[in-house]
Amino acid sequence: MSDTHVHQSHPEIVKRLKRAEGHLRAIVGMIDAQRPCLDVAQQLHAVEKAIGQAKRTLIQDHLDHCLEHVSGAMPREQRRSVEEFKEITKYL
Repeated sequence: MSDTHVHQSHPEIVKRLKRAEGHLRAIVGMIDAQRPCLDVAQQLHAVEKAIGQAKRTLIQDHLDHCLEHVSGAMPREQRRSVEEFKEITKYL
């Protein structure tokens, strides 16, 4: 499988990450401006959540698309295990 593939979700993931990048720069500015730690921590939490969501979206998209061609050739019983694996990863 090639590493140069693009999935439908990639543009949205890039948009989210660029937004988080800008937000992170703003947080550095908050620290430089000696803003209260509570404010900084709240903003760091928001960036962390945004990056985590981007990661989950990327992983789910990979599982949905990249494993699909492999599992499609499997017997039905084995495909069920792959489907269960894909489903449980939503809880990561």
